Amino acid sequence: MTNEELVLKILELLGGRSNVTYATCCMTRLRIHVKEDAAIQEDVLKQLEGVLGIVHDQSRYIEVVVGPGKSRKCSDVLKGMGIPASAETDAAPRAGGISADWRSNKAAVTGAQKDSRLKAMLKTFGEIFVPLIPGVIAAGLCAGLSSLISQAVPNYAESRVWTVVYNLLSGINVAFMTYLTAWAGYRAAEKFGGTPILGGMLGMITTLPNIDAIASAVGLYNDAQPLNAILRAGRGGVLAAIIGVWVLCMVEREIRKRMPNALDTVFTPLLTLFFSLIPYVLLIMPVTGLISTGLCKLVEAVAMSSHPVVRMFAGYLGAALFLPMVAMGMHHGLVALYTVQLEAFGYVTLYPALAMAGAGQVGAAIALYIKAKRIGNARLRQVIGGALPAGILGVGEPLIYGVTLPLGKPFFTAGLGAGFGGAFVMLMQVAATAWGPSGLLGVFVMTAGPRGAMGSILYYLIGVVISCIMGCILTWFGVKDDVVATA
Repeated sequence: MTNEELVLKILELLGGRSNVTYATCCMTRLRIHVKEDAAIQEDVLKQLEGVLGIVHDQSRYIEVVVGPGKSRKCSDVLKGMGIPASAETDAAPRAGGISADWRSNKAAVTGAQKDSRLKAMLKTFGEIFVPLIPGVIAAGLCAGLSSLISQAVPNYAESRVWTVVYNLLSGINVAFMTYLTAWAGYRAAEKFGGTPILGGMLGMITTLPNIDAIASAVGLYNDAQPLNAILRAGRGGVLAAIIGVWVLCMVEREIRKRMPNALDTVFTPLLTLFFSLIPYVLLIMPVTGLISTGLCKLVEAVAMSSHPVVRMFAGYLGAALFLPMVAMGMHHGLVALYTVQLEAFGYVTLYPALAMAGAGQVGAAIALYIKAKRIGNARLRQVIGGALPAGILGVGEPLIYGVTLPLGKPFFTAGLGAGFGGAFVMLMQVAATAWGPSGLLGVFVMTAGPRGAMGSILYYLIGVVISCIMGCILTWFGVKDDVVATA
């Protein structure tokens, strides 16, 4: 069916257009807020052609997994029907699956963290970055392609065509990276209930040379070694921008309460920025700069260590623990590390190792599929067969919440198998220019690091194969036939 037909059918099974209040999307899911949960026909919705799965573990909120690309198109259809976009987003990948048991299994895993302040804080950070992911991916892909051009065509500057192509690709990457704090500030203001453009302005000011002038005036600038200055342009980066915008939103609310309506439009934005920037520049930027420096040193000491054994251990542990982190909603905090590393080094070494988790799941699913075929569980084979292509491409939701997590042990054997691939890619110093894509789709951003673009891509693919094989082997020997037979 067409996207329009699919949306109409989804709305019908959600209780009709009148039962839907808000709707938005992420990379693979429609996120829909409803008035009454009882009106949702979950069992029918799960079986609808074009729906890969659903998650309905929150009151008056449901996620419908339709796949990458399709989610945005369906969201546009909903928007065209006059359904407003929700301010709520959730970066955790989820999907439906074998039976309703997966939902109770997930609730059992995540229940203890529901009221955790740390989890809420990490989730908020992740939600701020969800709308920025398309930019992260586009900029990363362009950075990777421009790197490939510089290696494959060393004299590209002598060709008009290659010069134009190279500079277009490089320009797209620079446009995103130069103003990353502005994009993050704009989105943070949306999340915290402030005026988005003011958040974007505060974020952009972070990187302007005016900060260096202020730092020199107050004695916080280091002329001999600017990068070691307590205060300088860019100090604190995205971490500073997000915390600064949170302060800005509180200041804006207090000013607006006291501002006469006739003066609100002119003076509230001006006073908000002025009174927010003073603590932001003199306190928040230096403090978060120290935090960012500490995080960079931690990443260098572990993920970029000169000792191969340390890197391998870090890669194995990261890949093995990533799936449980996703299930508990704790993976949002990794965005902070990705961002800090990208700002400091221009690439991310953590993400390639963690991306191996999806390949481990593919291997586990293959083992389960073979067992199910041998035992005669046609239903499990059908579910895995539908989810496996998406998993190979890097969309892990159907496999996580539809296959491995409901069965329990395969969820962990997949992670343990992925650890071997994570150890390998970390050993070989594979680096990415962005985060988001994994599986085969991740090839296009694994183009950075000391091995060069071609070497990084090659070792990434070898890591994917290792993860898949080890996930398959550990699941084959670790999961008994009777578990597969009753799935």
